[in-house]
Amino acid sequence: MSKAVRLRKGLDIKLIGEADKVKADAEMPSVVALKPSDFHGLVPKVILKEGDKVKRGGVVFYDKYNKDVKWVSPVSGTLKEIVRGAKRKILEVQIAVEGMDDVVSIDPVDPSNASREEVKKIMLENGLWPFVKQRPLDIVADPSVTPKAIFISAFDSAPLAPDYDFILHGQDQDFQHGLNALAKLTDGKVHLTLNSKVPADKAFQNAKNVQINKISGKHPAGNVGTQIHHIDPIDKGEFVFTVNPQDVVTIGKFFAEGKFDPTRIVALTGSEAKNRKYYRTILGAQVSGIVENNLEQDNVRVVSGNALTGTKIEKDGFIGFYDAHITVLPEGDEYKFFLTKGWLGPGFDKYSSHRLFPTWILGKKKYRLDTNMNGEERGFVVTGEMEKVLPFDVLPMQLIKAIMTKDIDGMEQLGIYEIAPEDFALCEYVCTSKIAIQETVREGLDIIQEECM
Repeated sequence: MSKAVRLRKGLDIKLIGEADKVKADAEMPSVVALKPSDFHGLVPKVILKEGDKVKRGGVVFYDKYNKDVKWVSPVSGTLKEIVRGAKRKILEVQIAVEGMDDVVSIDPVDPSNASREEVKKIMLENGLWPFVKQRPLDIVADPSVTPKAIFISAFDSAPLAPDYDFILHGQDQDFQHGLNALAKLTDGKVHLTLNSKVPADKAFQNAKNVQINKISGKHPAGNVGTQIHHIDPIDKGEFVFTVNPQDVVTIGKFFAEGKFDPTRIVALTGSEAKNRKYYRTILGAQVSGIVENNLEQDNVRVVSGNALTGTKIEKDGFIGFYDAHITVLPEGDEYKFFLTKGWLGPGFDKYSSHRLFPTWILGKKKYRLDTNMNGEERGFVVTGEMEKVLPFDVLPMQLIKAIMTKDIDGMEQLGIYEIAPEDFALCEYVCTSKIAIQETVREGLDIIQEECM
């Protein structure tokens, strides 16, 4: 039975720089990359050498600790470089693009008529499984477990987030094929959650083989973690799979056509971007094809993802595997005179969730915010601010302290199995103590994985 959820907690950060509802084709990148850092805990085993040819959909590497999970090339080309960091850790596997025509293919399969094992085998062997993530731990799903449910959020409530109704318009059939495939992976329900305040595209409204729920409220209403918590919470020993809407389309296209389709529609947003549009590109593409000659100034930070949870990349860096969003913000490393722009300034152009500046009176004003933290880490004090923005039935400060002290029993009792770093992004934003809370949550999940799972 469908559920309707209304959140009373959360925070919407209004930034300048939404993308216009216009789709444009980005130029074909010369290089694409798969980044193991996009998949927490992955130790990749690359099966190719530099200079080797690879087809679109051909396997590039697999998980050292789970050989069944494979990653495939989004293009046909040549393995250009394996970029390594400290202790020879693989940071990027770069592939020089030579085209899209040389592709690995199989016969199309109707997932509705296939068994669970057949669907799972196709997804594992053809690089579709990494699109499926797992709670608890927020990692690539373990194919050996059967989830009690699968969650898909049809909208993103983060600052300047892309509009999935606009992105998925006209892709109804492929989205439905993807839903049919995912439904085979669970004995429970596939939950598709819509924003109750906005009319959804018919790809979502007419979806079959799913339970359609509705949720309203401020960010993080669009996070799957919030939706799981209010619709079908996770207990210890249970698993839930999550998939992004565009990735559902990618899965559906493969079953319908028998070929890996790396097409991505990515929104360019942020106050420092000029032509803010939805760009059609490919998985792992260089952002230079989108941001080059498209910036208001040079001193900017390019983020793959949103301003709260995204990853800083260079102007010639690569789009994250799960990202449909590029944010360009002022870098915020310039000196601010304390009487005008600094801590004694009147703050007529500043934003604060604590209502420190007079701008809160202006209501829905949008802000040009930079990346300056305006302070450094200090004593972790009780303020009550985290509880106002986290719509979970957990005690955020107590949970963070339990993680910091490696109190496993405390972590379990306070709800560690239900959360992911992105769920605590707003807590990090409002934290007076400037604690890296998302990083702390990830450390806690790593402890739980090592000690309890």
